[in-house]
Amino acid sequence: MAAGAIVALVAVPLVVVLLSWREPAGAVWAHLWRTQLAEIVGNTVLLAAGVGAGTLVVGTTLAWLVVSYQFPGRAIFEWALALPLAVPAYVIGFVFLGVFDYAGPVQSALRGWLGPGARLPELPSGLAVAIVMTLVFYPYVYLLARTAFREQGLATLEVARSLGRSRAQAFREVVLPMARPSLAAGASLAMMEAVADFGTVATFGHRTLTESIYRVWTGMFDRVAATQLASLLLLFALGLLALERALRRRRRFTQSQRRGPAAVPVRLRGLPAAGASAACGLVLGLGFVLPLVQLTAWALTGVRAGEFGRDFGHLLWSSFVLAGTAGALICAVALALAYAARLRPSAGVRFATQFACMGYALPGAVIAVGVLGPVAWLALTGSAVAVLYAYVVRFLAVGHQTIEASLAKIPTTFDEASHSLGVGTTATLRRVHLPLLRHGVLTAFILAWVETMKELPATLLLRPLGLKTLAIEVWERTSESLWVDASLPALAIVLVGLVPLYLTTRLSPGLLR
Repeated sequence: MAAGAIVALVAVPLVVVLLSWREPAGAVWAHLWRTQLAEIVGNTVLLAAGVGAGTLVVGTTLAWLVVSYQFPGRAIFEWALALPLAVPAYVIGFVFLGVFDYAGPVQSALRGWLGPGARLPELPSGLAVAIVMTLVFYPYVYLLARTAFREQGLATLEVARSLGRSRAQAFREVVLPMARPSLAAGASLAMMEAVADFGTVATFGHRTLTESIYRVWTGMFDRVAATQLASLLLLFALGLLALERALRRRRRFTQSQRRGPAAVPVRLRGLPAAGASAACGLVLGLGFVLPLVQLTAWALTGVRAGEFGRDFGHLLWSSFVLAGTAGALICAVALALAYAARLRPSAGVRFATQFACMGYALPGAVIAVGVLGPVAWLALTGSAVAVLYAYVVRFLAVGHQTIEASLAKIPTTFDEASHSLGVGTTATLRRVHLPLLRHGVLTAFILAWVETMKELPATLLLRPLGLKTLAIEVWERTSESLWVDASLPALAIVLVGLVPLYLTTRLSPGLLR
C-alpha cells in the first residue's frame, strides 16, 4: 500500500509533463523553431558531451595517478580531490566570473604589469560553462575510477607486463577496458548534472533547455509551453540514465573481486613527481581552494562593510527550516518505502521502489513544472507545499538508499521474534527497528537536508512570494554581478556541502582515504 502511494506521488509530475502534449502550444513552438530552438538543443547536447569528455579525462587521469604512483602530496590529494563535490556549479561559476572577468583581480593585475591593453582572451560561454562544470563534476568519475583501478589489483598489471606490455600499454589495453563500466557510469552522472543545471548557464548567459524553461515560464508566462519544453529535457535525462544503466550491466569488463594483492604504487622522482603533484594541485586549486578562498575574502569584505546583518540570519534560518522539513518528509517516505519492501520483497514492490527513486536522475526544472499541475488542482500554488513536494520527488533516492542499507543490516529473525511475542508490524517498527535505525535515519536526514539546501531550479520556479533560500539569494545577487553580496550565502552552501563528504569518510573510510 505504502509503495503504491509513493509511486503515485512520484509519477504524477512525470505524467503531467507528458500529458502536456495533449494541447501543443503551437504559437510558442513556432516562435522557438524560427528563432532559437536549434541553438538551445544544440547547446544542451554539446554541453553534456563536453562535460562528459572533460570529466572522463580529468577524473580518470587523477585516479590513475593516485592509485599507481607515489609522489609528493599523494596522501592528501587522494581524499582531497573529492572536495569539489561540495561546491555547487553555480557557486564556482560566479567565483570564476568575479575573479577572471575584465574588472576582476586577475585582469586588473595583468593590466598593472603589462599595460592598459593587456587582457585575457574571452572564452565562448559554452566552453567556459563546460570547464566550470568539469572542475565540479570530475569527482564522479574520479571516485568510481579509483575504486575500479584498485579492485583490479596487482595481478592485472603483472599479466599484462608478462606479455611484454609497458605500464602505459597495460593501462591503455587492459586496465581501461576493464574499468569501462565505472568510467561510463561516472561520466553519465556528470552529464546528467550538466543537463539539469540552471544556475551556472544562467550566470554565463548560455542558453540551454533548463534555462529556456525558466525564460518561457517567467518571461512568456506560458506554463504549458514550459511544460512541453521540459519534456525534451526529460528525454535527455532518461536517455542518459538508460545509457548509464546499460553500461553498468556490462559485467564482463569487470572483475567480481580483487585477484591477488593490491598494486604497489611506483615512486616518481624529479620532473615526473613534480608534474603529478602540479596536476593534482592545479585541479584541486581551481575546483575547491580558489572558490573557498575567494568566497572567504569577499565575505570578510562584506562583513567589515556591514553588508550582512539580520537579513542574512533570517535567510539562513528560513533555508534551514525549509531544508529540515524536507529532510524529515523524505526520511518518513523513504522509511515507509523501505519497510514495505522488507515486509513484501516481491518483484512488484522492487519495481515500485526503483521507479519511486528515479526522481534523483531528473532535472529539478522538469519536476517543478510537473509538480505545478497537482498543486494547482489542490489550490496550493505559490505555497511552500509545492516546494516540499518537489524536494521529496527529487531527493527521495538519497534518503531511501541510506535507510534501506541500514534496514538490511537488521536480521529478519528480529521481526520473527517480535511477532512471536504478539507484537504487530507497526509496533515492531517503532519498538525494534527504529532504535536500531537511528544512525541510518539521521544520516539520511542530513544528506537530504544538504541536497535541498543546494537545489536551485525547483525552488526558483515554485517558491511562494517572499520566500528566499541561500541558493535563491546567490542567484539573485550574482545575476546583478554583486559578488560580495553573494559570497556569504554561497560560502554557507559550500560549508554545508562538506557535511556529506565528512559522513562518507566516517561511514566508508575506504572511499575517500
